[in-house]
Amino acid sequence: MNIGYQTTQADPRPDRPTKGRGSVTNRTGRFERHETARIDDGWLLAEDVDGTGTPPPKTKLGVDGARKVITRNDSPDVPFDRSINPYRGCEHGCVYCFARPTHAYLGLSPGLDFETKLFWKPNAAELLVRELAKPSYRCAPIAFGTNTDPYQPVERQTEATRGLLRVLNEARHPYTIVTKNALVCRDLDLLVPAARENRVRVMLSVTTLDRHLANKMEPRASTPEKRIAAIRRLTEAGVPTGVLVAPVIPALNDHEIETILERVVEAGAVSAGYVMLRLPLEIKDLFQEWLHAHYPDRAERVLSLIRQSRDGALNQAQFGKRMRGTGPFADLIANRFRLARRKLGLDTRRQSDLDCSAFIAPKLPSPQMDLF
Repeated sequence: MNIGYQTTQADPRPDRPTKGRGSVTNRTGRFERHETARIDDGWLLAEDVDGTGTPPPKTKLGVDGARKVITRNDSPDVPFDRSINPYRGCEHGCVYCFARPTHAYLGLSPGLDFETKLFWKPNAAELLVRELAKPSYRCAPIAFGTNTDPYQPVERQTEATRGLLRVLNEARHPYTIVTKNALVCRDLDLLVPAARENRVRVMLSVTTLDRHLANKMEPRASTPEKRIAAIRRLTEAGVPTGVLVAPVIPALNDHEIETILERVVEAGAVSAGYVMLRLPLEIKDLFQEWLHAHYPDRAERVLSLIRQSRDGALNQAQFGKRMRGTGPFADLIANRFRLARRKLGLDTRRQSDLDCSAFIAPKLPSPQMDLF
C-alpha cells in the first residue's frame, strides 16, 4: 500500500490537549528508528503556548490498497472468527482505543496520526463479493466494529460500511455491528429487513453518561444521549440492540455501570457486555499522558487500581485475562455487572444464534454466457 503521509513534529508547542482530539501527543510508533518529541525550551511565544498560533490538525483520508476485506482470527476471547474493518484509523479519537498500535505498522503514530490520518477501501464492496463467491467460503456471522468504528464521521461521505451491508443483505449473510455513532440509524432500511430474518445484531458502546467525560475521552463520537436515542430508535424498528460498556476504567467511569444499564434498558436494549480497560503497547503511554493532562487529581489512583486488576502491570495480554482482568477489583466489577444484568433482564445472546442457513453466494460476472 502506498502511503503519502509522514509523521512530523514541526509544531514547536509543548504537548497538551488539542480541542476535538483524544490523544495529547503524536508519540512515535514502536517500529521507527528515531523518536521525536516537542519540548518547551523557554523561547515559545504566547500565541504558541495558548494554541492560537497553530490550527488544530485536520483529518486526511488516504486509500487502503488491501486485496481483501474479511479478516480471520482464532482468539478464544471473542465470539466470532471473521470481521470487516472498512477503515484504518478512527476519527472518534477514543484515547483508550486498542486499535491505535496498528497505525505503527503504517509508519505513523498511534497518537494524533491515528485519529487524523485515516485510510479506507473504495472497492470494499467489490472485494467482499469476490470473497463470498469463492466455492470454499463457509457462511458464519461477520463482525463490524471490532477494530475501528464502521460508523465514524467520515462514513457520511464514503458510505463504505453501507456498501458492505448491501452486499451482505443481498447474499442473506448474517452480521453484527459495534459502534459509538448514532449514524448507524441511517442504515435502518438495510438493518430492518436483516433483523426480520434474524441476520443482524447491533451493539452501541456506551462508556459513560457524563457528557464532559465523553467529550474528553471520545471527542468525536456521538454524545451519550444520542447513543441511547439510537438504541431506542433501533429497537423500536425491530433491530435487536444491546449495549457494550467498554472500557470500564477504575475510578473514572466504573461507578456508572448500573446507571448505564438502567438507561439502556429503558431505551429497549436486550443484551449487555463489558470490557475492562486494556493498555497494550503505545496505548499505555498515551493513556497516562491523557490522564495526567485531564484528571491530574486522580491519575495515580486510577493507575493504581488498573495495576491491581492486571497482576501489578498496566496490561495483560493473555487470553482469558485481557478482557476481564484479575484480582479483587476485577472480580468486584464482574459481580456488579452480572447482578445488574440479571436484575434488569438483559441476556447474553451469541452471534452463533444468527441464521446462516439462507446464505446465497454471489455470482461473479463471467465472460461466457450461462448455458441455462
